[in-house]
Amino acid sequence: MNWIELTETTSVSELIANSSNKPCIIFKNSTTCYISKMALKNFERSFTNPTGVDCYRVDVKKDRLVSLDIADRFQVQHESPQLLLIANGKVVFNTSHEGIDGTETEKLLLRL
Repeated sequence: MNWIELTETTSVSELIANSSNKPCIIFKNSTTCYISKMALKNFERSFTNPTGVDCYRVDVKKDRLVSLDIADRFQVQHESPQLLLIANGKVVFNTSHEGIDGTETEKLLLRL
């Protein structure tokens, strides 16, 4: 899977602007947390990206300010692991932990 690493808050602004043309996914995870690692691995195994959306990943420890900026801009509670589906500058789907499922995310994308 080709992740785009989000390491700057300016990139979040670009992502929001671009989401008016094409939805995107943000996956927030901790590289030191077993649950986050498993959620990421399971998502990557089940998500085929049928619509070719951009998929962004945030390391919540290394890039804490970016992670908090995302929570603030989209008015979602910070969690890790967490998956957000962004379309037209807004969160259209948000889930975390065992709710993260690649197949279900694909179904949502196909309906947008």
